[in-house]
Amino acid sequence: MFTALGHIIYQKRSSTSMISWMLFIIFVPYIAAPLYFLIGIRKRDNTYKKEMVQFPNIKEYEEYHIFETEHALANILKKNGIPPASRANCFKLITNDVEAYEIMMSAIENAQTSIEMATYVFEFDAMTLKMIDTLAKKARSGVTVRLMLDTVGSLGAYLRPGRFDILREAGGEVAFFLPIMKQPFQSYINLRNHRKIYLFDQKLLLSGGMNLSNEYMGPPDGSKRWNDMLYRLEGPAVQHFRSIFKNDWEYATGSKIEPNRAIQKHFEGENLVQVVPSGPDIPKDALYEALLNAVYSAKERIWIVTPYFVPDENIIQALVIAAHKGVDVKLITPKESDHLLTDLVRSPYMRELYENDIDVVLFEGEMLHAKAILIDSIGGMVGSLNLDNRSLFLNYEVVTFVYSPKFIEALETWMERLMDSSVRGIAQPGKMREAFENIMKVFAPMV
Repeated sequence: MFTALGHIIYQKRSSTSMISWMLFIIFVPYIAAPLYFLIGIRKRDNTYKKEMVQFPNIKEYEEYHIFETEHALANILKKNGIPPASRANCFKLITNDVEAYEIMMSAIENAQTSIEMATYVFEFDAMTLKMIDTLAKKARSGVTVRLMLDTVGSLGAYLRPGRFDILREAGGEVAFFLPIMKQPFQSYINLRNHRKIYLFDQKLLLSGGMNLSNEYMGPPDGSKRWNDMLYRLEGPAVQHFRSIFKNDWEYATGSKIEPNRAIQKHFEGENLVQVVPSGPDIPKDALYEALLNAVYSAKERIWIVTPYFVPDENIIQALVIAAHKGVDVKLITPKESDHLLTDLVRSPYMRELYENDIDVVLFEGEMLHAKAILIDSIGGMVGSLNLDNRSLFLNYEVVTFVYSPKFIEALETWMERLMDSSVRGIAQPGKMREAFENIMKVFAPMV
């Protein structure tokens, strides 16, 4: 118990998180102390260190990178060690499950040299079994195929590795990020790889919130799928995603893979794009700092779409202050998510926003799993990041900031469609529920 308490004191974490863990350990030490060392540590010590993500290709595409821009957000990210924004990118939002599937399968089938895919959730179903078959065919034809899955998010696949035999026998590689059975007390089970990176020939990227299962994307077979988002990117920014994938793959497998290849030299896209990873392999909390700055600096609007809303007090305060300044603040989130505990914990935060005249929009369709933020008329963020403590401070994540009028228009139109299928506001709870919610709020930093 005392070792855990001492470790908390020397960890860089918020006072709220420190108090939550210390109370938990003091009241139930025999459960809480082991749990803290298993899931409570934010950054790795040197014994199990994952190398920081390196971005070696900036000079290769130096003419496309904007080292000083009119966007304060891009400059803050760059000063925190994030690669500068790059111009001439082609960027497309995909918010339809069937279209996402067709674009994904087309990218796999048309790949000429390499397919490198990383996801948090991979479930065996009709869609993914067809995908494995197609990947195996590409591997047999000489295409390099690498598939990396998070062990916890894809636990069913991890426990049934034989179903990947067809791909492995064809020459494809399958890896699991931080396998929990191999080193159960050294894997830091809570530091999960939540990134979605689907790379083809190091030229085309698909990313966003969609994992690999029929729950997210698939053929038009009548399935009721989650509402989520994928995006398609071509241009110099793709190489930053490849650097992130390379770092994750080499850590997961212990094997080096070939450096990034500058296959294409000339780009003609219209979008200014900045790729922003976050997690234990990034030295600073650059993404968190950028989000806070975006909220504080907003003059017109901050529209947020997130499936899970358990932020820290700094974000809540920033949103309330923005609303008091007259900024149009909207939180678009599922009326009921797929996690009951998260729904209970989020309620006091959502109620606080609602009581401060912030538009709390509860989506009533199939589970809303997309993550996006629209900032004034400057740009927006899409990717894998949820607005909860786990995503903000623990998981390996990656998002893309896009500074483009066409992107802003597309993101705004999609958000408005969500709001058309939503209800506003949040009801007052009964006394018992309110008491329970307030107790749960104490432990929110651990959720």
